[in-house]
Amino acid sequence: MKKIIFMGTPEFSVPILQALFDSEYEVIAVVTQPDRPVGRKRILTPPPVKELAFKYTVPIFQPEKISGSEEMAALIALEADVIVTAAYGQFLPTKLLNAPKHRAINVHASLLPKYRGGAPVHYAIINGDKETGVSIMYMERKMDAGDVLSQRSIPITSSDDVQTMFNKLSTLGRDLLMETLPRLFTGDIHPVPQDESKVTFSPNISREEERIEWELTATQIANKIRGMRPWPVAHAVLNGERCKMWVAVPTEETTQSKPGSITHWDKEGIYVACGQGTTLKVTELQPSGKKRMTVTDFLNGNDMETLAQIGFD
Repeated sequence: MKKIIFMGTPEFSVPILQALFDSEYEVIAVVTQPDRPVGRKRILTPPPVKELAFKYTVPIFQPEKISGSEEMAALIALEADVIVTAAYGQFLPTKLLNAPKHRAINVHASLLPKYRGGAPVHYAIINGDKETGVSIMYMERKMDAGDVLSQRSIPITSSDDVQTMFNKLSTLGRDLLMETLPRLFTGDIHPVPQDESKVTFSPNISREEERIEWELTATQIANKIRGMRPWPVAHAVLNGERCKMWVAVPTEETTQSKPGSITHWDKEGIYVACGQGTTLKVTELQPSGKKRMTVTDFLNGNDMETLAQIGFD
């Protein structure tokens, strides 16, 4: 029975770990990030991977920093056949990567070499890509730069956001991993080096990038809103306060108004001028200090004549 160490943290990783538990392989250890305070009450909460691992008699490691830790030494001593990582959240030292017989492999949510980094799903949607996918590759010290063992694509629809794509890619990654492992163990696999000339990066979204730039076209802004939903959520400034944008769609209307101007509104949406004369219809939003709401609820509680004179910034 092949022995596997699994390393992962968020919900994305859970179906992948579950498949390993359900398989013919033996999960001999699970490594995840430490418990973190969550929510306004800052309740100390275990990562989703830990919650799953608790259901099985398997050692759980949660080092704050794995490099040089006692936990790393213990993992090496387990003499695993392979380390499988999926959105673990830390760089792994070379000594640990090379310790297993079949090294360490990663389930990465992009079609490498496109979108190396921590936010590949966000950027695929923000950039208006028509497809994304999963790559399983050898791990190296350099971020997401290892040879690719297998890869599979999936369409991005106009209704997809980060959550729906994470769900789809998690399932896709699970299935692809379970197809790849047998070939890895038998040596019937041919790693493909990544083309460095085609590398793009997807660093974690910064606070500055969350803000909507109304000079972009309506389609670009709609993609950005979907590409940041349900986290970290794109926002604009309305009447001097942050207003989160949850749902918006481009329209066929054209306008000569300044980008950010509210051109009109009705029970279906608030229409905002964008770059190149395009118009965006906002249908769900969240004013500062309030809950997410539909446009109907927003219109009932606000003076739109006054807000229209101000517009979005």
